[in-house]
Amino acid sequence: MEPRSIRVKEVGPRDGLQNEAVFVDTNDKIAWINQLSSTGLSYIEITSFVHPKWIPALADAVRVAQGIERVPGVTYAALVPNARGLERALAANVDEVSIFLSASEAHNRSNINKTIQETLPVLGETAHDALAAGKSVRGYVSTVFGCPYEGKVPVENVIRVTEALFEMGVSEVSLGDTIGVANPRQVQEVLEVLLGRFEAKRLAMHFHDTRGMAMANVLTSLAMGMTTFDSSIGGLGGCPYAPGASGNLATDDLLYMLDGMGMKTGIDTEKLREAACFIQEKIGRPLPSHNMQVCQA
Repeated sequence: MEPRSIRVKEVGPRDGLQNEAVFVDTNDKIAWINQLSSTGLSYIEITSFVHPKWIPALADAVRVAQGIERVPGVTYAALVPNARGLERALAANVDEVSIFLSASEAHNRSNINKTIQETLPVLGETAHDALAAGKSVRGYVSTVFGCPYEGKVPVENVIRVTEALFEMGVSEVSLGDTIGVANPRQVQEVLEVLLGRFEAKRLAMHFHDTRGMAMANVLTSLAMGMTTFDSSIGGLGGCPYAPGASGNLATDDLLYMLDGMGMKTGIDTEKLREAACFIQEKIGRPLPSHNMQVCQA
């Protein structure tokens, strides 16, 4: 039986903006996140504390995190690469720290400039210190379904890094289709293996819609018992270290489908649409989601 209550984790302010050529003004970022906080979303990934040299679009991370209005019941998370980034994240008082690595060596080297084995101790230290500071920790695994450099990624690689993240104390691991190559059969096959080792409630799905497969992959994940999905308002975003990784699964399209299927998210679609129109104006280009066509002049 399909789950009836779904948790949607909004990653637009981080994963959505990180690849944008246009720098969105800090006050506009703050206003946008405040709009998202009023939609009923229970989780918003607001920024990244990766060095500004690598992600200049999010160079104002501390000011954004300190400037937003915190709504009770909403988790405000941020991507954190290492101890230095954690210092900034703790100073900005984020609720949850997200650490990340890839399931493929080539993408991990491109994204983090380290091997997977070299990355694990850095993440372990970051997770330990975040937990000691009273923060929850989430883990991201990139290139679960395919790598732009290596192609197919063995599921054993995914198991190995997922187990390592759980051993560090993360509460949840998000499985990323970084370049949008997954198809429903592959999603089913990968989840059949992973769900034999990990509880569905401790895993999340993070799909990109590069080839128009994101919604089909969500349906397969739902049928497999998954209940948590990352998405980005309007389909905004992509990975700067994964060639061909176009926009994320669109939050508004996801909600349209879930609402139509009678699944509960607690999110106000009209308020979400207003927030989407706001950020579309600020970045100066049309957002790719189907439901965002209502904003077109």
